Amino acid sequence: MTSNAPFCRLSRPGIASCFGSNLDDIAHALAHGVRGLSQVDRYTPGTPLSLGPVTQALPEESDWPFNHRSRNNRLIKAALDALGDQLPALLDRVAPERIGVIMGSSTSGVSETEDAIARTGAGNDFDDQYCYYRQELGAPSAFIAEHLGLKGPQWTISTACTSGARALSAARRLLATGRCDAVIAGGADTLCNLTVHGFSSLDAVSPTPCLPFSQYRRGINIGEAAALFIVTRDEGGIQLTGYGETSDAHHISAPHPDGDGAARAMQRALDMAGRTPTDIGYLNAHGTATPHNDAMEARAIHRVFGDVAVPVSATKALTGHTLGAAGTLEAAFCWLALERQLLPLHVFDGAFDSALPPLALVDNATPAAPLRAAMSNVFAFGGNNATLLLERTS
Repeated sequence: MTSNAPFCRLSRPGIASCFGSNLDDIAHALAHGVRGLSQVDRYTPGTPLSLGPVTQALPEESDWPFNHRSRNNRLIKAALDALGDQLPALLDRVAPERIGVIMGSSTSGVSETEDAIARTGAGNDFDDQYCYYRQELGAPSAFIAEHLGLKGPQWTISTACTSGARALSAARRLLATGRCDAVIAGGADTLCNLTVHGFSSLDAVSPTPCLPFSQYRRGINIGEAAALFIVTRDEGGIQLTGYGETSDAHHISAPHPDGDGAARAMQRALDMAGRTPTDIGYLNAHGTATPHNDAMEARAIHRVFGDVAVPVSATKALTGHTLGAAGTLEAAFCWLALERQLLPLHVFDGAFDSALPPLALVDNATPAAPLRAAMSNVFAFGGNNATLLLERTS
């Protein structure tokens, strides 16, 4: 299986998640269907919710510039650290002005603003511990660029749940311009009251572990994470060979019920990579476990793949929905699937919703044939859709 797509190599990912940062541990969790969720009532006192918090020790921030001190940036620094020796090797071979940074986020440092309101009281002036810059959506990319001394283009994309995926497709486009020789690209989002209460107000949150594609699904679990790749024009390894981006313009929050935009995103990714449905060995579904999203996505998958029984799983059942980080985190899961030759298990109650088109949900982590290409779907508020297609070249 060969591709005509330009080279867009994705490095070994750096991750900070509810499973930690060790790729062996993360791969084990995916292959064995281990849920990383916890019962947490910090945001809903007295009413615990199943959330996916990052519990690993995070880097100390006390010696950072004041405007960069946020939990979101600490997650990002943990993901940078998890890149290991790849990062100094990059800085040794590529000039700072030739390295770009593109991040995706929907919260940035909002949790620090919430802490400031809690300290000072609603309606009162903030104290001197508060810094508005921390919650600016450009803060994640600016933090990486300043922390590493990079001088190339840098920006943050905020398209809700597709942010991290769009950061990777934007990195591919930036490399194609010739302006950069490498891009650090990814996504990061932090648990906070804004997201937990926001989704709860839409009756979209399940208090118990979510059940994607089950007839008894009740809604999402929310998580947090940071995931990063070094994206280059190098040959070999695992390549981002295709992506598709569409917008439904159907509803302010709900997806198009027929999955029109989602199907077009998948088809565009296939077309860009020069692939057909039979080439795809695994599909990481958006799979939020909300009634509308799962129904739409199942229809869209059936529309694109037809009778091709592509193995499908929804890893948000394991990590929660990490919002702006989800597109990159789940691309990293596809990267691990290709690199380790494993299929992430689909974890739910086994009661598939018979009103949906049938899906080949993964119940065995061992691929039936060598895994060469994987697809990842992410769909956001307002019908903002993105699909990534990754391929193993050796």
